[in-house]
Amino acid sequence: MRAALVVFAVLGLAACGRAEARPGVRVVDVDVHYSRYSISRLAVRPGETVRFVVHNRDPIDHELIVGDAGVQDRHEQGTEPRHGLRPGEITIPAGTTAVTQVTFPSTPVPLFFGCHLPGHWAYGMHGTIAVR
Repeated sequence: MRAALVVFAVLGLAACGRAEARPGVRVVDVDVHYSRYSISRLAVRPGETVRFVVHNRDPIDHELIVGDAGVQDRHEQGTEPRHGLRPGEITIPAGTTAVTQVTFPSTPVPLFFGCHLPGHWAYGMHGTIAVR
């Protein structure tokens, strides 16, 4: 039930193009242009909740996948064509804005974000997240 509410909230925000932060939620705006994210690294506090508002300014689709190396490897090798059902995994269609919210672990761990559409990760469409 809780997962369904999270999905509804994430999809609802993406649909209306707004990202209204609740108290204690940090909003990070990310622009995508020329198959590059406007940020290449992000530092977050342990247990911090971040709402990513991703603006795709390209004429092609992109995605934002947040997770550890295992998550990134699975997506790089996988065939899931669309994202949005899990926090930290969104597809951003060309010329649109999508939103996802992630609560980071309470212990420091290396995390990454990236796009796994064919060739995008290899092109450099990824970055690091330091939980510290």
